[in-house]
Parts: sequence; C-alpha cells; structure tokens
Amino acid sequence: LAAVVARAATPDDRTVIITCVNHAWAAPGSLLDLFLESFRIGDGIAHLLAHVLIVAMDPAAMARCQGLHPHCYLYTMPGVDFASAKFYLTKDYLELVWSKLKLQRRILQLGYNFIFTDVDVMWFRNPLKHVTAYADMSVSTDIFFGDPDNIDNFPNTGFFHVKPNNRTIAMTRVWHEARERHPGLHEQAVFNAIKKGLVRDLGLRVQYIDPAFMGGFCSYGKDLGKICSMHANCCVGLGNKLRDLRIVLDDWKNYTRMPHWAKHAARWTVPGACIH
Repeated sequence: LAAVVARAATPDDRTVIITCVNHAWAAPGSLLDLFLESFRIGDGIAHLLAHVLIVAMDPAAMARCQGLHPHCYLYTMPGVDFASAKFYLTKDYLELVWSKLKLQRRILQLGYNFIFTDVDVMWFRNPLKHVTAYADMSVSTDIFFGDPDNIDNFPNTGFFHVKPNNRTIAMTRVWHEARERHPGLHEQAVFNAIKKGLVRDLGLRVQYIDPAFMGGFCSYGKDLGKICSMHANCCVGLGNKLRDLRIVLDDWKNYTRMPHWAKHAARWTVPGACIH
C-alpha cells in the first residue's frame, strides 16, 4: 500500500484521492467509467486523475482497473464476497463500507492527506478550494443548516477530506470501535451518532461543506456555475444510479458548451429515477 500511495499522491502536499470499486461497479459502462469520465470533462481537473488511487475489492475489479488506470490496489477480506452489487445494509454491504475505514487509517498513519470519494460521485471542479485550512476533516452534507461549523449538519461520508495527525488517526480508531455499539448501521450513520463525542474528546475540527458545492441527489446546488461534485446518494439500485448519473454528465456537457451569457440559465434535468 505504501508504494502505490506514494506514486499516486501529489508531490507538494502529499494528498491522494481514494475511491473503492467492486466487480459490479468496475464493469464496462458502470460507475467507474462514469467517475473517470467526469474528471476528463470537468473544469480543469483532468490532471487530478494522476492522483486517484482506485481500491479494488475483488480480483475482477483489479483486472478492470489495471486496464484503465495507473494506480490500482487490491484490497480483499477473507470470507467476504465484495464482487456483486451490494444491496444496501446487507451483511456484506456493511463489511464493504467498514473495511474502507481501516484502509483510510493506514493512509493517515503513512502521513498522507486523503480525499475519500465514493465512485458514484461525479467530479466537475476541484473541491479543495472549499476545504478550509483549520479543519482536520471536511465532509459533504445531506442536510446543511447554512453554517459549515454547525455540528448539527448531517454529514455524508461519500466525500470527505482528512489531514494526517493524532486527532484524525484517533478518530478513525474510535469510529471503527463504535461499530460494536451500533450494530447494523453503516459508517455514515455511526459517524453522525458519535461526531459530538469526537469533537469533545479528541478536539477534532470538522467542517461541513455546503451542498451548493458538493451536491448529492438528497440535496444539491442548482447553480452549475458553482457545483464541484454530484453524488448519486438517496438512490437504491445500480441501474437507477447509472441512469441518473448519465443524465447529470450530459447536463454538465451541455452546460460547458453553452455561450458564457447563457450559462446562468443552465439547470439539472429532473426528475430522474432518484434525483428530484
């Protein structure tokens, strides 16, 4: 892991962008293809692809990754099948989302900043301009009350930036240990349950990012001139995600082709299977 992270990270500030895929998400025409395309058609972010580390959760996903991208890492757990499209909150789905946390802790221990992004997040602009210097962790939100420091905002851990320090390494440990106290919940719900304790006990500094910039199907910015990313959350079923994300990418392409004077009128195409 150390070698592949070192190759992928930005040389100046040691930042790596991580996403995870299984066989279903990495298949031709599936989420990984759309994810990579979003960087290529985004606003000056194609160069960031050189710093994306794709974590493959099964050998088939690894093989597909190696045919597409220079930075791939195979991460498997004995006895768990990560290959199929996991139905939300099944036992294997929970193993998948919780296993990512161990990997993230290791990257922090190696001294790297990371942006974790679900593979169903489409990137359009560089989100780092919305990450503040003071924050140990900056996280996208499902419900945002207007203040990035308001701990009552609802986090969405499908996109977050973390700096390596003692507080964040301890956070990943406490977060993972909290799984035992919250059986049957995924990592985002557990983080929301323990976030006040993380701030109180560890001094963790958390910034919540306005969905006007880091949007998702639950809550998203209507202004295509500001949006940095769009996450296919609040959306069950791989087919539904793919359908709506393809429309989102088409909307972005149409926006970029508009004359400057017309761009302010650009809108997302709604409703879709999930996006409204």
